[in-house]
Amino acid sequence: MKKGIIVYQSKYGATKKYAEWLHDLTHFDCIETSKANVNDIAAYETVLLCGGLYATGIAGISFLKKNFDRLKNKKLAVLCVGASPYDADALSFIKSRNLCKELGYIPLFYGRGAWNESNMKFLDRTLCKMLQKSIAKKDPATYEPWMEALMHARGGRIATGQIRAI
Repeated sequence: MKKGIIVYQSKYGATKKYAEWLHDLTHFDCIETSKANVNDIAAYETVLLCGGLYATGIAGISFLKKNFDRLKNKKLAVLCVGASPYDADALSFIKSRNLCKELGYIPLFYGRGAWNESNMKFLDRTLCKMLQKSIAKKDPATYEPWMEALMHARGGRIATGQIRAI
């Protein structure tokens, strides 16, 4: 049986960067979810799913859910990558939303991703601007960490950061 594989789904490149860093550290094989075949993945002892975080959903989690019966006896872990700073309460919610029921035992890690509005697709940029306008109507003293980060990121860039566990 092969040691491990990193299966990732990246929209703007931050998750791919984390997958590459993990590959360099672990020497696990690395493949995009769109190219992954569960029969090939089942030959590995450890499977790490890396996916971008979009509106509390983890990109690529459907691959794990769809193939869980084939992968449940593997060592599994999930790394989600988002633009917001680490927030334990928010990530507990993300875990309960994405790794519920039989997937609840799988450890979830968080990596701070990148933010670059100029690289965003029109729809993503428009949705972010709408959310920023909505948040701007609130008292800044009531902002949650992700709201504060979104407001500070307006029009700018945030570089890829570090991994944290929840």
